[in-house]
Amino acid sequence: MRPYTCGLDAAADVIGGKWKPRILWALHHGPMRFGELRREIPGVTEKMLVQQLRELESRSIVHREVFHQVPPKVEYSLTELGQSLNVALLPLDAWGAEHMAELESTR
Repeated sequence: MRPYTCGLDAAADVIGGKWKPRILWALHHGPMRFGELRREIPGVTEKMLVQQLRELESRSIVHREVFHQVPPKVEYSLTELGQSLNVALLPLDAWGAEHMAELESTR
């Protein structure tokens, strides 16, 4: 792997793709179970959600907590690093909301 050339390069490596920013945004309000996340992110397949959560977990962005009970329970939440990344996404969300109509017309 080549080293990052700037901060944007590092950030894009962590949140690149269609689903990771939406997963982060969904977890912004607190821990969620897998099914809740899937309902919160329309269009994501179970396989893709599992893959993306594993990648975010491996980068210490998302924490996966297993509760040993019957039936088993698993919750996903943002780590401190993930919370700071979500704060960085706030201006991007504001920009997208401000320009949504214009961007949809040029799709």
